[in-house]
Amino acid sequence: MNRELAEKIRKVTPYTPGEQPKKKGIIKLNTNENPYPPSEKIREAIQEINDDTSRLRLYPDPDSSILKEALARHFGNGLSKKNFFTGVGSDDVLGMAFLAFFNGNEPVLFPDITYSFYEVWAELFNVKTKISNLDENMRLVKEDFLKNEKLGGIVIANPNAPTGLCEPVAFIKEVALAHPECLLIVDEAYVDFGGESAVSLVNELPNLLVAQTFSKSRSLAGLRIGYAVGNEELVAALEAVRYSYNSYTMNMPVQLMGSAILADEEYFNLTVKKIVNERERTKKRLKDLGFSFPDSKTNFIFVKHEKLSGEYIFNELKKRKIYVRHFKADKIKEYNRITIGTPEQMDKLIDALVEIVAV
Repeated sequence: MNRELAEKIRKVTPYTPGEQPKKKGIIKLNTNENPYPPSEKIREAIQEINDDTSRLRLYPDPDSSILKEALARHFGNGLSKKNFFTGVGSDDVLGMAFLAFFNGNEPVLFPDITYSFYEVWAELFNVKTKISNLDENMRLVKEDFLKNEKLGGIVIANPNAPTGLCEPVAFIKEVALAHPECLLIVDEAYVDFGGESAVSLVNELPNLLVAQTFSKSRSLAGLRIGYAVGNEELVAALEAVRYSYNSYTMNMPVQLMGSAILADEEYFNLTVKKIVNERERTKKRLKDLGFSFPDSKTNFIFVKHEKLSGEYIFNELKKRKIYVRHFKADKIKEYNRITIGTPEQMDKLIDALVEIVAV
């Protein structure tokens, strides 16, 4: 490539997604996907599309009205469609938020161990950052988020990833009130598995934006549905940025399927309960094998062994066709993140770990 041309290309360190193995017979516990299929309600939306495929020749509703209205009904609490912003997964929503709101000279604050896409977006959009180091128990240092200092924004994943730990809503409110001059984004990708949502605070706190996703608890990682909840002014600002970039980010079939699945709370509660129960069962079994971990409130467990290295365990599991997520950063290199699968999958994981630990 021409050197002058190469110098004009934006240089960024991209986010590294979890491995997506194509081999058969793999037990895939590395990307926090839901092991259960989505609600059968989704078939109604698919049938609606099949009955009139000519609709696909038209552009989708750029406002995603049907999905926003379904979300407003789901959450209630005085929220309307104007309180919701939708995107292609919560990554799209969060990226838009970085682009829309973090434009000042002050740094954006987030933890050193958290969702690694935050750092990527900050680099991509030239956002200054301020990093708070987690304490020895992998928890947020709350004082760092309550200091009387000028910030350009704050981002908190709650529950945090990859640690799985959750902070109470009272703390989220305290942070928002301590920094009225900047936006607080709370990323609640895993909140349905035991966390406490801050959505109830969005009408009270004008600087709070809460992001959620259908990828985890609603078994729709393949459809890419994310959304943010905030006051109407924040949502309008996000919409202005989206319309300036791509008006049609969410296609019509996805809008229909996303709104349909919200109507089946019974199935949603059932699958979430299955995952939570299996998580707690797996915690006990891992502890018996010499593993330690933070008290996860998500659909994964962040584990390390008292004697074996994280990389060794990761590689040994992979030899047995069990994929988990290993991290190379110094602070967490002895850890592996294990997604909660079905009871059968977790039994096979434990059997493999019994072998590995014994050797």
